[in-house]
Amino acid sequence: MEEKGKYFGMTVNERLYVGGVIDEFYRAIAEKNYDLARKLLEKVELTDASIEPILTSNGLFPKDNESS
Repeated sequence: MEEKGKYFGMTVNERLYVGGVIDEFYRAIAEKNYDLARKLLEKVELTDASIEPILTSNGLFPKDNESS
């Protein structure tokens, strides 16, 4: 039987809040820090399939870090 994680059934914002990283996540978005934003989403147990669309919809792409 598959185990359900601590964040099962929560929205992204709920996960970030409960995980204590919501302010840090939105700061990473504002600073266009792809790597940090990705790390924080992974910390709240989101999958790669969920993370990429979230980052993309917030204007973050992996290449942004390379050009900074």
